[in-house]
Amino acid sequence: MILDTNALSAMADGDEGIGAPLANATEIAIPVIALGEFRYGIRGSRSRARYERWLDELMNSCRVLDVSADTTVIYAEIREALKRSGRPIPANDAWIAALARQYGMPVVSRDRHFDFVAKLVRMSW
Repeated sequence: MILDTNALSAMADGDEGIGAPLANATEIAIPVIALGEFRYGIRGSRSRARYERWLDELMNSCRVLDVSADTTVIYAEIREALKRSGRPIPANDAWIAALARQYGMPVVSRDRHFDFVAKLVRMSW
């Protein structure tokens, strides 16, 4: 499964509910986009050092998904379909959705707008 930024935040903050969608995961992946958003968020945190240590530890057991030329095709398809349907989503989330479709993995997120993306499974807690 792919972790959205709010799933990373929930894990870092010890939200016990996040364990339910992750319980049966065979692989946990972090999109490079979510990784950047999370790192940006913790830069201004009073607990920056703790979050950075936590993230470094997590990175040992997760795969980071990078954007490729193949991802850009899926991204463009998603953005076009959402625009046509009148339900655009934030660009960063469209990249995350594209990676999820590319790798055939569900997205763990509380953001309901992922539900508007065809052929994408969102798991929440």
